[in-house]
Amino acid sequence: MSTLPVTGRCFCGNVQFEVTEWPSYACHCHCESCQRASGAPFVTWTTFPTASFRVTGGKLTEHHSSPGVTRGHCSDCGSSITYAHQGRPGEIDITAACFTDAAFVVPQAHIWLEDKLPWVEINDELPKYRRRVT
Repeated sequence: MSTLPVTGRCFCGNVQFEVTEWPSYACHCHCESCQRASGAPFVTWTTFPTASFRVTGGKLTEHHSSPGVTRGHCSDCGSSITYAHQGRPGEIDITAACFTDAAFVVPQAHIWLEDKLPWVEINDELPKYRRRVT
């Protein structure tokens, strides 16, 4: 099991980060924006207090991808790392796969299933939401 702080990095290792608290939530997001930003059928996000997140190496490049949304990525390798929404101040989502050891991540739901690709099969018992958790 991981211990705090939990560390992570982008694919090339240029951007490195740590979080000093455990996540408050984790989910698999199937929205079209996440699909396009990651090049994957869905992204597993972990939610942390923004104050617990710190870039420890390199520079996180930010992109305002849609109204109220800022996504962070590595400008060298393109790894998607963070997501922040102005409707959730004080929270930041971090892609689970960027953690050095993501064994601590326990997804709690599937969200935005209205955008789920038809060939993705969900065979778990997690709650499923057409859009987001309400």
